[in-house]
Amino acid sequence: VQLQASGGGLVQSGGSLRLSCQASGFTLDQYTIGWFRQAPGKEREFVAGVTYSGLSREYGAAVKGRLTVSKENGKNMVFLRMNDLKPEDTAVYYCVADDTTPQAMSAIPPAYWGQGTQVTVSS
Repeated sequence: VQLQASGGGLVQSGGSLRLSCQASGFTLDQYTIGWFRQAPGKEREFVAGVTYSGLSREYGAAVKGRLTVSKENGKNMVFLRMNDLKPEDTAVYYCVADDTTPQAMSAIPPAYWGQGTQVTVSS
């Protein structure tokens, strides 16, 4: 299982970013793909998850309404569109996967993690 995240960077408060995750090495139709984040000195936090079908999505409470997770199955890619970014969104964002539901992923850390991509939001 390989998960390659990209798209992080420095953005001003109120700005937008789109993170991408390239998944490979496993059968995606059995997996939920999602995102966690970890800020300095804080625990890992669930951000979003989506099933292969795209029919089920789940968002963390801190980001609901500002972030949208989407998929492009033909390319085995998952995206996280982040709008109205705030300084408290500053964190390393990780692409994750597991044979579970998005709702379960929000409560139980997933089995597979990619390397992180840094998102920094300046005030």
